[in-house]
Amino acid sequence: MIVPPPWNRWDLHPSVVIGLVLLGGLYVFLGGLRAERRRVTAFGAALLVIFVALNGPLHNLSDAYLFSAHMAQHLLLTLLFPPLLLYGTPAWVVRPLLASRWVTAPARILTRPVIAAATFTAPIVLWHVPLFYEAALRNHTLHILQHLVFLATAVLMWWPILSPVPELPRIAYPCQMLYLFLLGLPMSITGALITLSDAVLYPFYAEAPRVWKGVDALSDQQIGGLLMWVVGGLALWGAMTVVWFRWSVREQRGDAEQAVPLDAYAVAPR
Repeated sequence: MIVPPPWNRWDLHPSVVIGLVLLGGLYVFLGGLRAERRRVTAFGAALLVIFVALNGPLHNLSDAYLFSAHMAQHLLLTLLFPPLLLYGTPAWVVRPLLASRWVTAPARILTRPVIAAATFTAPIVLWHVPLFYEAALRNHTLHILQHLVFLATAVLMWWPILSPVPELPRIAYPCQMLYLFLLGLPMSITGALITLSDAVLYPFYAEAPRVWKGVDALSDQQIGGLLMWVVGGLALWGAMTVVWFRWSVREQRGDAEQAVPLDAYAVAPR
């Protein structure tokens, strides 16, 4: 196996930097900076998450050394970046992108809870099958495709919770909690199977140089499985807690409507 570059080197990947510049530029061009400060901050944090996940030490560790680093990278891409992105994007930025019926029609289908959940869950589970995971590790183009699929399907998955536009609405708060709970089950099962395996599932990481003494390939795999199983589950439970508090506030106000109020989309009626 070719010796990879030092893991702690800060390498920048032009494709990632260019993508972030284009995404940030589109946000500014469509008037995203007119949103409340907390939303603009959330969008900036989303860009920062992508920058840290796909450049520098974490990227080097995940690409050539540690399965656990790769799992941490995937959790950032799927459980942190999308909610920050959606929360930070105001309705008037999204609406021009939905102007065409060729976009709106499939979007109405893909953002339905069952479809969104299935679209996210299937790639996450299938791509952790050793055959597919190993193929992505050894083929850079396929690896890029894997990350793009995770990003796109994760945004769809979070849409019923944090949709920026009432035209593609969020689901009611009780349904949001059930949705998040059910979403966590496939991830937890997959993480548990990886953690409890007695053998190294991914030969790529068995051949990889050891970064720290005492962390062999099997231990590294178990840490990665625990990240998916425990940390991923806690992230979804944390989101459920936020939803529950939002629902409680509405109940205390005596608001008996089931729909998520317009002020949640930052487009309260004038």
